[in-house]
Amino acid sequence: MNDIALTLSIIGLALVLFAWNPVPAVIVAIGASLALYVTGVLTMPEALTGFGDPVVILIAALLAIAVAVETAGVGAWAGQLLLRLSGASKTTLIVALMVVAAIFSGLIGMNGAVAAMLPVTVIITVRTGIAPSQLMIPLALACLKGAKLTLLGSPVNVIAATQAEEMGVGHIGFFAWSVLGIPQLIGSIIIVLWLGKRLLPERRSEALPADFSGHAHKLVQHYNLEHGLHQLGVPASSPLAGTSRKAIDLNPYPGVRAVAFLSREDGRPLERDRLEAGDLILVRGDGHEVDRLAANLQLEVREHGDKAALGDVLLSRHSGLAEVVIPERSALIGSTVFPGMTSEDHEVMVLAVQRGGAELVRPQLTLRAGDHMLLQGSWPALERYLSSAHLLVIDSPDEVRVQAVALGRGAKRVFAILALLVVLLVFNIMPAPIACLVCACLVVITGVVRVPQIYRGLDWNTVLLIGAMIAPARAMEKSGAAEMIGNHIVSLLGDFGPTAVLVGIFLAATLITQFISNTSTALVMMPIAFAAAKDMNVSALPMVMSVAMGASASFLTPFANGVSLMVYGPGGYKFDDFWRLGLVVLIWTLIVTVIVTPFYWPYH
Repeated sequence: MNDIALTLSIIGLALVLFAWNPVPAVIVAIGASLALYVTGVLTMPEALTGFGDPVVILIAALLAIAVAVETAGVGAWAGQLLLRLSGASKTTLIVALMVVAAIFSGLIGMNGAVAAMLPVTVIITVRTGIAPSQLMIPLALACLKGAKLTLLGSPVNVIAATQAEEMGVGHIGFFAWSVLGIPQLIGSIIIVLWLGKRLLPERRSEALPADFSGHAHKLVQHYNLEHGLHQLGVPASSPLAGTSRKAIDLNPYPGVRAVAFLSREDGRPLERDRLEAGDLILVRGDGHEVDRLAANLQLEVREHGDKAALGDVLLSRHSGLAEVVIPERSALIGSTVFPGMTSEDHEVMVLAVQRGGAELVRPQLTLRAGDHMLLQGSWPALERYLSSAHLLVIDSPDEVRVQAVALGRGAKRVFAILALLVVLLVFNIMPAPIACLVCACLVVITGVVRVPQIYRGLDWNTVLLIGAMIAPARAMEKSGAAEMIGNHIVSLLGDFGPTAVLVGIFLAATLITQFISNTSTALVMMPIAFAAAKDMNVSALPMVMSVAMGASASFLTPFANGVSLMVYGPGGYKFDDFWRLGLVVLIWTLIVTVIVTPFYWPYH
């Protein structure tokens, strides 16, 4: 069997396994690379070179930047903006949802965009009474179409642009994608508004993600933190001014416990240990004991707001809340704690302890298995302390922060880094992989995210899948299989002109991408596009864009891309719910591709 037959057999088997899904797709891709080496089609360096390919580095760096954008609360900010529109008409709401999701997709990638927007969409369905199935597919379509607004939107864009550069056929600019993306997005919004009500099911779902938008206020209510709350100001005459928070002794005042320390500058949770004149102390306890404490320490008793205000104080850009449980066999069993107790670095405080649903208010508490503790502290401190195996975290602080904290502490730095990335890519100042790596390093250096957060948030499956699928794509080119298929397409459609070939390549990519990932489809089809263009003696750029559009047109099934998969459960969908509206959007995508592509990227 010659190399062409071996290559096509191995890739064909891989496509079948992708669609059948008996094992994870990344294992199938790695297996295909290994099979090409074992059969002698590729050498060992050729079979493994994909894992060091610039496109893999580029995509990993982009995913790291997307983690930073999400962590900084940009998604929560967009969600709050949309929620303000949730009382408007359904048409206005759908348009706003799809536009915001598309913009996010262009900035942080379609998978990051749907992850950020999914909880927001859930809240909108709850507050408006709109069935989730009426909004989830429009959200997915907006993210998929928004991915065609910039280079950053999808790994398919990166693959197309990188391979076009490597093959020397031309440069695809950062915003050049919007030439196709904007009309596709506008048409998709019109299609959803026109046909969505008729083609989308009216169905509820039990698989909705958690809503953390009111998380802090629920915890304040659950732990009854607003009961007996008092606000004490620290004047310059108080003996506490200039002392450590740790020096405050509340033992002489039975039942009085510190809840939070607020900065004099902005009323935010205090990060320093030293108290200064003007700082505020929130305490809980009997009013008479609090008055005695204030008199003895020369503190000013002030009026405090409602429990919602307390929730906003405890969970903010700078600090968060975490509810934990002491598990069986925890090393903390038998430890002594008390409300108001802080960690040694003063960054985490015990706000309350419950046992069996009742609050424990004794001055000294000995922890038992099953006890609940409410902790408050800075986000980095919570991340450090809650990584202990001796605590069970009820709700991940990272997930809470992403939903509940809009434009968090690192938001300005994230926007600055994104602006730098856009400038570097738009003006082609340095190669895209280097530019993205620089910006990925900057989000860590500037403190927006920590390396462990990137490790947890990175979609390693996507990174490995793309790296493994580069080897079969190389085999298509090396063996001559791509040239042979390209020649067949040209011989079949070439008499009708290059546009007919472009349509054929688009439809082939579209068919394949309904069953396997769009990145795998792009990597398999790209060599065929180059070969067809060479055989017709036309520019390869229109064919490359055709592959990119076709590989991204996975609207007919829910399993060909991560975006559709993520909305599948929350929307309460069935397998055949996607193709009805998806087919109309697919036809519009083909029309835009056929008309606009040759106009902007001429054949000659």
